[in-house]
Amino acid sequence: MENRAPVQPSSFSLASIPAFWPVAMAASLATEGAELYAKNLKFVEEEIRIHEDLRPELATPNQVRLDLRTMRLRDYGRPGKIPTLVDAPYAGHTAVIADYHKGQSLIETLLANGIAHVALTDWKSATPDMKDLEIDNYLAELVVAIDDLGGRVNLVGLCQGGWLSAMLAARFPEKVHSLVLAGAPIDTDAGDGPIKRMVHASPQSFYQELVALGGGLMQGKFMLQGWKNMHPRQHYIRDHVDLYEHIDDPAYVAKEETFNSWYENPIDLPGRWYLQVIQQLFKENRLAKGRFVGLGRTLDLRAIVCPVYLLAGAQDDITAPEQVLDAAKYVGTPKDRIVQKTVPGGHIGLFMGARTLRDHWPLIARWIAAQ
Repeated sequence: MENRAPVQPSSFSLASIPAFWPVAMAASLATEGAELYAKNLKFVEEEIRIHEDLRPELATPNQVRLDLRTMRLRDYGRPGKIPTLVDAPYAGHTAVIADYHKGQSLIETLLANGIAHVALTDWKSATPDMKDLEIDNYLAELVVAIDDLGGRVNLVGLCQGGWLSAMLAARFPEKVHSLVLAGAPIDTDAGDGPIKRMVHASPQSFYQELVALGGGLMQGKFMLQGWKNMHPRQHYIRDHVDLYEHIDDPAYVAKEETFNSWYENPIDLPGRWYLQVIQQLFKENRLAKGRFVGLGRTLDLRAIVCPVYLLAGAQDDITAPEQVLDAAKYVGTPKDRIVQKTVPGGHIGLFMGARTLRDHWPLIARWIAAQ
């Protein structure tokens, strides 16, 4: 009888039996199916969290200096020389755009580069009782904020906060020591951006109907859909695919949560204010043409004689670079006291992009401090 060595357990497996292979494959698929189910569930839970649960929060400790009808005036740093007031956009998103994230914040950057005292306009979402507020109401409360800060400020206007800042500087030039306009549509006829084309292609009745649908308000959710429709593939497909592919990467998910807590939570605007902006500023370009009436007086940008810094994004598809830079043609500031700068990137990146905050805003902060 032939002697055979005993089979060692380590050299034998059911997987070596061909008849067992389908069973092994089924077990593997079952395991993969469970993992896929868990990943899908995690993705769905994160999508719900991003779009329904998260709310934007300012990154840097601050004090509420004033609580007005239209805004909270936030105070950062310590009293020093002339304070710097950052006028955040009132265009459908919160002031978090100026104080986005620790290590990636415009406010933090200003404080770290020679500006001891910074304040921020934190504009409130409009409620139904605010539906008839006009630009004058916001201009007046910006005056109140500046007076509370001592009556004279370095004014930094971001996007829509830029034209409001320019209005104030033209109406009360003695209140503005220096003026920074970043991504601010001052000459709305300049350039050939999609916003300009859309505003001129759509009748005013279209915007009136949107306000009517919002019960007298321009609801933030309408504007959010409009912004997303400018880049539908990115917002409706790519963003979700990217999140799914990185759902197991905590750093990526945390970054997405920080951004979307701001982006996916728009604020409402007064309908009368919104229609006034569309008609008088974007359709008729009254501010640049010297025909806008602010707080009872026709505003002339030539009344602005303080140092001016104009910052534009080369790939900005919200505010074309020309709409910002052409302000140099209208203000009364001597040409040698005007800085015009175009930097890489798009609109949002001007205020909260890590590269722009690292490479360009420190220079602007030091420029402000030197005035």
